[in-house]
Amino acid sequence: MNSLLDTLGLRDRDASVSGALCVRVERERFAEVATLLAHNHHLPLSLLYATDDRKTQGTYGVHAVFEGGQSGWLMLSTALPSDDARYASVTRTVLAAHWYERYAADMFGIVADGHPDPRRLVLHENMPEGVHPLRKDFAWNTRLPHANVPYPMHHVDGEGIYEIPVGPIHAGIIEPGHFRFNVAGERIIALEGKLFFTHKGCEKLLEGKNAKAALPFIERISGDASASHALAFCQAMETLAGCAVPARANDIRTLLCELERITMHVFDIGNIIGNGTGYTVLAAHGFRLREDMMRLSHSLCGNRFWRGMIVPGGCARDLDDRALRAVRSCLDAVCFDAARLFAMAMRSDAVRERLETTGTLRRDAALAYGAVGTTARASGIDRDVRRDHPYASYPRCPFRVAVHTSGDVYARLLVRSEELAASAAIVRHLLQDFSSGPILVPCSPTSGTAIGAVESWRGELLHVVRMHEGVIDRCAVRDPSFCNWPLFGEIGPGNIVPDFPLCNKSLNLSYSGTDL
Repeated sequence: MNSLLDTLGLRDRDASVSGALCVRVERERFAEVATLLAHNHHLPLSLLYATDDRKTQGTYGVHAVFEGGQSGWLMLSTALPSDDARYASVTRTVLAAHWYERYAADMFGIVADGHPDPRRLVLHENMPEGVHPLRKDFAWNTRLPHANVPYPMHHVDGEGIYEIPVGPIHAGIIEPGHFRFNVAGERIIALEGKLFFTHKGCEKLLEGKNAKAALPFIERISGDASASHALAFCQAMETLAGCAVPARANDIRTLLCELERITMHVFDIGNIIGNGTGYTVLAAHGFRLREDMMRLSHSLCGNRFWRGMIVPGGCARDLDDRALRAVRSCLDAVCFDAARLFAMAMRSDAVRERLETTGTLRRDAALAYGAVGTTARASGIDRDVRRDHPYASYPRCPFRVAVHTSGDVYARLLVRSEELAASAAIVRHLLQDFSSGPILVPCSPTSGTAIGAVESWRGELLHVVRMHEGVIDRCAVRDPSFCNWPLFGEIGPGNIVPDFPLCNKSLNLSYSGTDL
């Protein structure tokens, strides 16, 4: 990585960033260098975020985080004058930056010149102009007057083409999101989503909190990925504190994250082959298996969402032999029934016909948009943080990353099924040789910036945390759903409207994890 940076003439290193190699460039070169890293050197853009540094440096900061494989993480940073917070858009050449730059424009007022879609992203029509909530001079409890700023959605003109608005309130018990279909007959011509109806102000509320006070907020960013978010945040804290997590705590953390993955994969398998195709009896079995896993969570963690266990420095509670036996018993039963459920579905030609060639995401589109997780691996992108940047106990747990190439709903189902088996194998491997010893060490992060990265059940999840004198100055959270929501514009067109729920379930993205 150092030789690459020297080749590009990038020698201004920032030593305040831990867990990543950070280089600074002038804003005039930011987009150019980001493009070279993404295209010429094939480093995926994993995150682009902004900081308000006016109080300390009189500037705003824009930071792009690239995934460098075995070379680790690379952060490219630039400073923008406070009275001229603009730079050349990266999105013009690196499509994966498009939502990040719109997010920075809404929340910080930073303009990406030449962005192909400068509309609002987070801020809805009722938010007045000139309000940027993540600036330091904006108080979290500010009451704002209601405005009515137009938000034009994309539409297609032509004879026989009409629009179908869906949401934001849906028939199911799910979170709110609006989808606008342009269709000709039953065939989808264009599809656009509008989210951020559940914006909670998490990043703002985290400012000024220490690690202990921040953790309950972190665990509730996306309830179905509580353990994964907690682990990413704690990894950043531990990097800043320079503490080594005990081996037994790492085993417990790995166990919890894999059980969380199994919980959601059995649910998704039932949801795709059952609700997505109309075979609701199959969905009922998937829901039953998820319920078994959530009851296991309650017995281990005291709640149904795998939270409250992972804390900075290790784990809050130990798991005794009785708890580990309960894990093995539940795992064996759930995996046995999940395999039967999957086999039952695959014997049905009607189910296979609904899944194959539906909602296809081409590999080149997945790469361009920066897709992650099961969605990316179903389109032939072989990336998994557990293998590529091993953490916790994954270095001693061999597993095979499931990758398929057809990119359709069927491929996404196969990836989940194979990952379910791999997760079960990881858990069994841990249970055979569970580490002994302490589960917690002191962890007192002071100042600096660090990256926490995990492979949640949805995909690559990042927390970039900047601390100042023991409290959070900025916590940039990127749930995998943020990367994958824009994919509906690629997945939807060409399919019929009744297949949209199937496409949606095959991605199963988090509204809450995106609507920070």
